[in-house]
Amino acid sequence: MTSIHGECSPKFAAVKAAFEKNFAEKDDIGASVAITHEGEFVADLWGGQLSREDKTPWEKDTIINVWSSTKTMAALCMLMLADRGELDLDAPVSRYWPEYAANGKEGTLVRHFMSHTAGLSGMDETVAEGALYDWDWMTKALAAQSPWWEPGTKPGYHALTQGYLLGEVLRRVTGQSMGAFFKQEIADPLDADFHIGVPDAAMARICPLTAPAERDVGDSDSIADRTFRNPAIKVAFTESDGWKRSEIPAANGHGNARSIVRAQTAMANGGSAFDKQIISEAMTKRVFEEQMRGTDMVLGVPMTYGMGYGINSDLTPLGPNKHICYWGGYGGSVVFIDQDARLCLSYVMNRMEPGLVGDTRGMDLIMAAYMSLMAG
Repeated sequence: MTSIHGECSPKFAAVKAAFEKNFAEKDDIGASVAITHEGEFVADLWGGQLSREDKTPWEKDTIINVWSSTKTMAALCMLMLADRGELDLDAPVSRYWPEYAANGKEGTLVRHFMSHTAGLSGMDETVAEGALYDWDWMTKALAAQSPWWEPGTKPGYHALTQGYLLGEVLRRVTGQSMGAFFKQEIADPLDADFHIGVPDAAMARICPLTAPAERDVGDSDSIADRTFRNPAIKVAFTESDGWKRSEIPAANGHGNARSIVRAQTAMANGGSAFDKQIISEAMTKRVFEEQMRGTDMVLGVPMTYGMGYGINSDLTPLGPNKHICYWGGYGGSVVFIDQDARLCLSYVMNRMEPGLVGDTRGMDLIMAAYMSLMAG
């Protein structure tokens, strides 16, 4: 039986039991789960090992690539800029990034980037692996491209491109890269061991991912196939120093459940986390301004997009309360925020399932958290 380490409030014992079940019955290898309620940690658990072959324990400070759970960090950065009056989410992208207003993108708004409706879910120019690590190359190619659909009219998950799009707007506004801004404004103040661009000092703590079966990418002209063909999404990339050290704010954040929760608790707790007010309560509520709903052309499932996060709706019911926002990462990592319950939860693991937006392991932990709350 896998040993579970860390702390868990007796009230949230169901979460610990569900976490143990993930190892006993759902084949988890190494993982962590963390929860804050009313701004305080009620669970911070980890267990397992680095891989099936490597029996080295998953430690308290083990970090791992969490794929698209990184997008919640990028969204928080943008919301913070908007909160300070430095960015208008309803403004044309060209106000901040003039070169972007080319080839039919003149009417693209910043909020279209936030809600996967900008029409650039993939790229026309072939993207080699090395190009992913070249910020200037990626942003210039995106600025020059024509959108694949009229911006703001349909949802299509911008799996890798969203981070470059948001990050370039942030760079034009602040002069900083998104990784540097995130570190200065969120990670360091909140003591969140999460990195968009891993520093040398943290490289040795990275756990490798255990990849699922390769995704089959079709050769059709559909938005989905075109998105997944280029830029390609390959788990093998995450093993390279180029991937780890570069900034891909949609996909290469490295952290664990505790660090995600430290960074995102403010979104669940009126903008305040661990005695620091990093964003106004009013701005945290802007997440629930519905931007688009319907079947996502890339994911192929119904989605409701708010301002930077997925949001609870009749299309995607995720909990009993209205003000729930979330996102997940390729393979199973989860970020879950319930503003009504003031609950923030994350689950991070090394054994990936094939899905892009979570699986039953994370959902079981969310259900266990609600069971704990309802039990009083």
